Amino acid sequence: MAVKRAAVGLVLLAGLAAAAGSALLAWQRGLQDATPPSAAPVSLERGAYLVAVGNCAGCHTARGGARLAGGRPIPTPFGIAFSPNLTPDATGLAGWRADDFWRALHFGQGRDGRLLLPAHPITNTSLVSREDADALHAWLQAQAPVAAPRREHQLRGLYGSQLAIAAWRALYFRPGVYRPDPARDAAWNRGAYLSQGLAHCSACHAGRDALGGDQGAADFRGGLLAGLGWVAPSLHDPAEAGVQRWTPEALQRWLRDGQAEGHSALGPMAEVVLGSTAALDAADRAAMGAYLRALPEQAVARPEPAEPSPRRRERGAGLYREHCAACHGEHGEGRHDDGGAPAYPALAGSRIVTQASAANLLRVIERGGFAPATPGHPRPYGMPPFAGVLAPEDLAALASHLRQSFGHQAGEIDAVEVLRLRAAAH
Repeated sequence: MAVKRAAVGLVLLAGLAAAAGSALLAWQRGLQDATPPSAAPVSLERGAYLVAVGNCAGCHTARGGARLAGGRPIPTPFGIAFSPNLTPDATGLAGWRADDFWRALHFGQGRDGRLLLPAHPITNTSLVSREDADALHAWLQAQAPVAAPRREHQLRGLYGSQLAIAAWRALYFRPGVYRPDPARDAAWNRGAYLSQGLAHCSACHAGRDALGGDQGAADFRGGLLAGLGWVAPSLHDPAEAGVQRWTPEALQRWLRDGQAEGHSALGPMAEVVLGSTAALDAADRAAMGAYLRALPEQAVARPEPAEPSPRRRERGAGLYREHCAACHGEHGEGRHDDGGAPAYPALAGSRIVTQASAANLLRVIERGGFAPATPGHPRPYGMPPFAGVLAPEDLAALASHLRQSFGHQAGEIDAVEVLRLRAAAH
């Protein structure tokens, strides 16, 4: 229903914002002519590093497809978008000049002048410096071309039209490179540039409205990832994904290895660690950590939990003993391997268990938990999926037990909530 209301709203807004969109495009074209290429020498090594930190392959590589050849489906609330080919083939970036690539990153405009879908994180890539954009372009142009024709987006109604995109941009997008904050030190500013720009953290961690708009590249309020069924938790709330109270060393290990202090990166964040933050050099990792630790703390509003049910709790305790205790411990304390290293994470005190939304906990139970295999943690233990074992009532009972045991007070959920969150994953 929300998407239908958004559809009607977008049709109305399209007409109202068309003139504003045209004016914005004219302004952008004027800026394009005033943005010269970088005078710095272009380094392919630098370009390779930036491609890794930006996790370009994460979206631009289809499962089973050639690296960076595009075609990966990107779920949105308005349908499916497909990523384009970034290799220098005629179906990709062949013939693209550095100016063309800069225009795509900075203004969200293709070589043919058409506006890119907001599924491309233009709010973030607009902040990338011209020097970094030129290095990215040079490295991509040096790769082997792969023929991979563009797949047509599968978007509903007018959402893929240039008019609708122009209306969206008039409401939510203003191009502009990152401007250092003179009140902050160099490390904080470098971390802000990486987090807001190239690494595009807010592409997932922003809080979005019905039209997919956010509050800018520094919006880290968190929200549901449409079509995936995972929640990108708030980076402002230490009870969600905030790291303000972590030590710098623990946060840097987590960014590098995907595991630290009992915390493991799972789901979409495991892909981010594997494809992006694990590639950060020591200085950039420390800078990103400094920025994230300095984000202001703000608690997430928590919904009213389901009505407590002793029967549900009893059923959940039995399911935990049957399926979970052997690995996670009778009291959720976790297990270590024979060498003393963490093997199965503790559930007592786990933020994925106690987050305001039970979505991520349910995704892990249903689909399994798999941390990224990184150089610092090359053989992580995995958790098998239980989607074919547990019915919605059982999932609600087990999740409720976890959220109300081991000192937790996160609130129960019922089978209706399980089905609602499952529907968000399709």
